[in-house]
Amino acid sequence: MAVGQCDFPKMHEVMGISLGTACAGIKQTVKDDILVIAMAGDASCAAVFTQNAFCAAPVHVAKAHLAQSPRWLLVNSGNANAGTGEQGMQDALSSCANLADVVGGKAQQVLPFSTGVIGQPLPVDKIKAALPTAVGNLVQANWDKAARAIMTTDTFPKGVSQMLTLDGQTVTLTGISKGAGMIQPNMATMLGFIATDAKIDQTLLQNCLALAVEQSFNRITVDGDTSTNDACVLIASGASLAPEILAGSGHYRIFADAVLAVCKRLAELIIRDGEGATKLIRIVVSEASNDDEAVRVAKTIAHSPLVKTAFFASDPNWGRILAAVGRAGVENMVLEDVQIYLDAVCIVRNGGRADDYTEEAGQQVMAQEEITVTVKLGRGNAEQEVLTCDFSYDYVKINAEYRT
Repeated sequence: MAVGQCDFPKMHEVMGISLGTACAGIKQTVKDDILVIAMAGDASCAAVFTQNAFCAAPVHVAKAHLAQSPRWLLVNSGNANAGTGEQGMQDALSSCANLADVVGGKAQQVLPFSTGVIGQPLPVDKIKAALPTAVGNLVQANWDKAARAIMTTDTFPKGVSQMLTLDGQTVTLTGISKGAGMIQPNMATMLGFIATDAKIDQTLLQNCLALAVEQSFNRITVDGDTSTNDACVLIASGASLAPEILAGSGHYRIFADAVLAVCKRLAELIIRDGEGATKLIRIVVSEASNDDEAVRVAKTIAHSPLVKTAFFASDPNWGRILAAVGRAGVENMVLEDVQIYLDAVCIVRNGGRADDYTEEAGQQVMAQEEITVTVKLGRGNAEQEVLTCDFSYDYVKINAEYRT
């Protein structure tokens, strides 16, 4: 059940980028579960990956192939090809080779991505059989089908698209993502694919993506679990008539802001679709000594099962939030300087419950579908935001029955 309005938007086509989908029957036979993305020959490609030590075979292969001027992305849902040892590596490489055979390219020009159940062999033969159909369906307008093909426990497809103008010429940014559980990036069980027709050097594109991911996908958490398969890719086809984007230029600042906005929207959609989620929680930590401290406090609150279940129950049990702040590892914290709010309602001030706080005011906020928790540490000027959701009965049900 999604939180808020999450209709799939109008997706602007990106010149030089085409997408094709097919059903390989990896875990089910009802919907497409294979996605191929083809990019122009002179396109730039940047990517960031999970930091889980047990990262999946396709992550290892994609990292190695990223330096080989990639031309195609191959994505499958229904099977993570993680925890599969040497056979998993061979299966990932075989999948790249199979796509290369169909498109007439080199296996090293293919970046593989997988999402789904961990620890099961990748059905390479099924994927191979579906590749001609996916390649045959390659068109620029297939963003909707692509968003649906990469879904696992997602309840809706996630996409965002926008245009900006540089020197009177249009630059398009369009992206999709998937993810609903095992979400706590440094990156998590999410996949994100963003394309633009901008002209930009690969190194600059990589820097732009890394900065955007840090402030978006790395600021969300559903359950505190970091997946084995996360990846976010940013492709620049260079097909726009706008001038090349250069480091330090005004054009770069405009472009970087647009990439960040796209990533933030895709990240927020993942939280709105958190497994079993009924509420979206924004946790803002301000007046911190530095950004790391602010993020640490925010994530400690966001990861607390006691806090998250209180939100689900609409219970203004503010002591759970207070306890989370207290165990976040902030050295020499002056308790009397800390203030905690539910929206505009102050719940903690001067080291304890705010004098003017009432249970009725807290209850009114907790009953909302979207809530902001603000923590003012009184230590400095740094501020960071983390998005999370509540824990419901359905979260347990979805994950208890994930493999059935």
